[in-house]
Amino acid sequence: MTAMTLAGAGADPRRRLKVLASQEALLAIAVIGLAIAVGLYNPRFLAARNLSDVLLGNAYIAVAAVGMSMVIVSGNIDISVGALIGVLATISGTLAVNGAPILVAWLAALVAGVAVMALQGVIIAYLRIPAIVVTLGMLSILKGGLISVTGGKWITDLPDSFHLADIELFGMLPFPVVLMILVTILAALWMRYSASGRAIYAVGGNAEAARLCGISQPRTIVMVFALHGLFAGAAALLYATQLRVIQSTVPPNLELTIITASVVGGVSILGGVGTVVGSTLAAVLIAEIASALVFIDVSPYWIRAVQGALILVTVIADILRRRRMAGA
Repeated sequence: MTAMTLAGAGADPRRRLKVLASQEALLAIAVIGLAIAVGLYNPRFLAARNLSDVLLGNAYIAVAAVGMSMVIVSGNIDISVGALIGVLATISGTLAVNGAPILVAWLAALVAGVAVMALQGVIIAYLRIPAIVVTLGMLSILKGGLISVTGGKWITDLPDSFHLADIELFGMLPFPVVLMILVTILAALWMRYSASGRAIYAVGGNAEAARLCGISQPRTIVMVFALHGLFAGAAALLYATQLRVIQSTVPPNLELTIITASVVGGVSILGGVGTVVGSTLAAVLIAEIASALVFIDVSPYWIRAVQGALILVTVIADILRRRRMAGA
């Protein structure tokens, strides 16, 4: 029995792939359809500058959602990622301002992200403490520590070479968008075709069956959280370098947005099912909705209500879909 078979949790894996592909197609259609509809109402929405801002300003959310999708597919969840991104951005910016080599400032965010998330993975996997409890505790530690250390002061006078988000490849391709696409493609291929990637589905779909097939649940969970930390570090760099200052605070509701992107993208909150392609498309859709509300003269605060509704609808649809597959 293969890991991919285990990921099906009793259902036909090919059928699940078709369902996920249809959801990704639906998300792509929603992104295009919303752009056209809002553009007809207010043509300024389709201005190149606005569409560029939607992608550039939210690429870091899509990158973080890739790691979050892996975590949820493994049967866990992380609510500390927003706080971690704030901390990593502050660490990187502080090093850059204090004269550290720019490469060191960038790498510090990646290494620290992996270390923090791997530690959480170890606690979850080997001490068998629920992920939501561990990550809630880390959320409080990171939030409190960030404010205590920085006093809430913003980081300014960042060197020009620090701004990774300003890089344009070949003079025309924004680095954040390229990174978002590249990370999504590589992660999707790895999860689908590699043994370690398929093990994530196996552990999330049926941990006991995965164990009987020789897959180590603890090692898989630690690996998933470490990768999640790597993507969180990359997201923190995009977040930190897109503006000329870094706010030494935790971005409000960032973890909710990242989780929403993963769930709406087709990742089952129950584990074992989902793709990172869907989460990236969902992240773009959520950013597009937030921008669209402004152009149709609706308060942007409604985006929180929209996110909540999207989560509820998606979770209910996923549960109903699982019941149909189980009865098929």
